[in-house]
Amino acid sequence: MFDKSHCEECKTVACMMKCQWINFESIDAAKKEVAKLINEDEDCRILKDCMLCFSCDEYCPYNSHPFDKINELQEKYNSQNISPGLVQIAIDQFKAKREFVPRPIDPEKPILDKCAFPKMNAKEMKGPMFDDLQSVGGLHYFCQLLYQHVAKPSIIKERVPVILENFIKTGVNKDTEVICWHDECYGLYTSYCQRNNIEVPFKPVHIFEYVYNYLKDHESDIKKLNLKAAYQRNCSNRYVPETDKVLDDICELIGVERVARKYDRENGLCCANPFASRGHKKLARKTQNDNVQDMVDYGAEVCIFNCPACKDTLEKKVTTKGMKSYFISDLARLALGEKLEY
Repeated sequence: MFDKSHCEECKTVACMMKCQWINFESIDAAKKEVAKLINEDEDCRILKDCMLCFSCDEYCPYNSHPFDKINELQEKYNSQNISPGLVQIAIDQFKAKREFVPRPIDPEKPILDKCAFPKMNAKEMKGPMFDDLQSVGGLHYFCQLLYQHVAKPSIIKERVPVILENFIKTGVNKDTEVICWHDECYGLYTSYCQRNNIEVPFKPVHIFEYVYNYLKDHESDIKKLNLKAAYQRNCSNRYVPETDKVLDDICELIGVERVARKYDRENGLCCANPFASRGHKKLARKTQNDNVQDMVDYGAEVCIFNCPACKDTLEKKVTTKGMKSYFISDLARLALGEKLEY
């Protein structure tokens, strides 16, 4: 939940002054709009001009989660003017259709949470790194943070308790390690739930942490890849920026240079997948082209993704420019001598 207690004393208004999408003439101008946000003023320009990329949550030095308030009011006032039909399609598309039948697991062993991607990313979840893991997946485990991109946070609050109950029904306990396939799951369970006072009944593990530990356990088998890579940092990673250091550690282990490009780390760019559906086709195209060209300009040979949607959105543009696209686990598997059939 949004904590407004530091806003009045804030000198930098970093949440807005660092925004990549909204320009303010001065800190005072930004401060006035933040005041409107706090007062739930429908005329607050932040609500309309925001591109729903979550970045302000990371920019805020007080960890006050301004995007929670922005998103809540965007839904309340329909500030983004999103077609109700498109929103309903998104709501229906990721709603679990069938009755949930739990597949019991051993709570003493780690679980790979495949989220909604057991089919879409099936080939990326194979091999010695993953074959011995028990797993859960499908829409009954879908993490729901997608709905922040269409200004429907109420759907998240409605569905998350059901998802957590599904985990409980499989037999997890507070010490069960659940490896999250992507940042939206990990961001949900380690940030969103905490700030909304929702108890998580297991121990979330970031995929980077799992991959790093697996590599350390098999360090003698690693052959350096000697590649230059651009990282496509996804929106949900804004909730868990501490994981970025682990990616650096993985890259060092496997001989991958993460190029120091313009659109990375705190200045990472949204893949712009949701922009077009909100009426911003030209901005989506420009954002994607600028992002991929930036990878090329800094000499990247491959692009690392951690979000299936980012990969699906940008992969064609990336490969057209002569780069290959991988999840970091793919590169780790290659470094361990595995041959990937994709």
